[in-house]
Amino acid sequence: MSERLRPRDLALLAEETPSAPAHNATVEIFECAESGFDHDRLVELIRDRISFVPRYRQRLQQVPGRLANPVWVDDDHFDLAYHVRRSALPRPGTQDQLRELVGRIVSRPLDRTRPLWEMYLVEGLTGGRVALLSKAHQVLVDGVETVDLGQLLLDVSPEPKLLGGDEWQPRRRRSSAAVLAEAARDSLSDPRTVLDAARGTTGALLRTAESTAGTAARVLGGLAGRRPQRAGALGGPLSQQRRVVTVETRLQDYRRVRDVHGGTVNDVILATVTGGLRAWLMTRDESLRGFRRIRAVVPVSVIDTELEATSLGSQIAAHYVDLPVGEASPVVRLHQVSYSFQAHKETGRGVAANRLAGIAGFAPTTFHAIGSRLAASEVRRGYQVSVTNVPGPQSALYAAGARMVASYPVHPLVQDHPLAVGVTSYDGGVYYGITADRDQLPDADLLGTCISEALDELLDTVNGGRTRAPRGRKGATAPARPARPRGSRP
Repeated sequence: MSERLRPRDLALLAEETPSAPAHNATVEIFECAESGFDHDRLVELIRDRISFVPRYRQRLQQVPGRLANPVWVDDDHFDLAYHVRRSALPRPGTQDQLRELVGRIVSRPLDRTRPLWEMYLVEGLTGGRVALLSKAHQVLVDGVETVDLGQLLLDVSPEPKLLGGDEWQPRRRRSSAAVLAEAARDSLSDPRTVLDAARGTTGALLRTAESTAGTAARVLGGLAGRRPQRAGALGGPLSQQRRVVTVETRLQDYRRVRDVHGGTVNDVILATVTGGLRAWLMTRDESLRGFRRIRAVVPVSVIDTELEATSLGSQIAAHYVDLPVGEASPVVRLHQVSYSFQAHKETGRGVAANRLAGIAGFAPTTFHAIGSRLAASEVRRGYQVSVTNVPGPQSALYAAGARMVASYPVHPLVQDHPLAVGVTSYDGGVYYGITADRDQLPDADLLGTCISEALDELLDTVNGGRTRAPRGRKGATAPARPARPRGSRP
């Protein structure tokens, strides 16, 4: 019997449009001069490990008449060469060229008639490096039945381990009549099958009607000579093109700020994002009167038996933070962000960052996939931007002997939300992946610069040039502790 698509996954499919493709992506950079990591070795590595994620060889099959949700079936024409592709940058192979290529690739929706993933080996980077870009649809990677394939490709040592693979053969293709008969049996044994299908169809029709009504209103307004209402930098209809910005920082810098001002590394990262957004909005001549605070949804790991269990040892819940972009002081911004997380910490449900980082495999790719699913499901709660920060292992990982030196998450955008931020910490680095609508935010590169400068601004406060902001009810300002020298660990 085939596995039927769950209602929440059907909702994700129904929400997808050409201007809002619902796939996650990750860009990983590898040093491969000595390992010989190339396209052929990548194909062999995936062939050896894809059996651990059977969903990557399955596609969706619709039920005639939509009497039940679609089912996952083996792709009887599965072609690994189609999914694992090869690309290259022209000389000199800069980071800007890579980001431009990534932006174009993630703008394209996945083919729903095939397994919903693609992977690109990008050659020609400066220094003899290569990049691995992976795309997987949100319904494919749920953290319950399926983890991200990229999590399975990495080893903790340069010596690749052969796991044996399998002699996979697709199950016989099932006719539309057989799929319909199975749906009828499911409906008799579980009436929720029909109810779920009806809900999914109704929801899709309502979302289509909302989109059509919005488009019609904009057209009629234009014909009447009315200017469209300005949605601001963090709102508005999406185009079909994306821009991807990457920022590399060092984990020790966040730890230095944390050691002086308190809170957690996550608090410092969110305060850095806040400072970057503030500076960026000011460069756009945005009035901060309307942006005193930016509502952000931040997926967090919790232990909660009432939430859906994942294969990663914790559940994922939405936490809302009002990022204080109207506050001029970087230290006060940090304290306000820390305070917003205090209630979450006091519940006792939170999962420590070191526990998440210790999960076998490079779990951040799967955590980011779950986080983007959560952000999509929470879109009607009225947030303006999603920020997903996932701690990863602080030791080197390898693919086919090539050392991974950086990992950038690339989150999908949801309708009317032209900006999403993903953050991954790995092996002493903190890597930002900023996804922006190409037309709405043509200056997204500047936001990346502003984030780097916001971290520098926080570091200035621990170098003796500024004093600590008062905490609690104490009115006196405590002197800043001397900063640790670069390279030291807390």
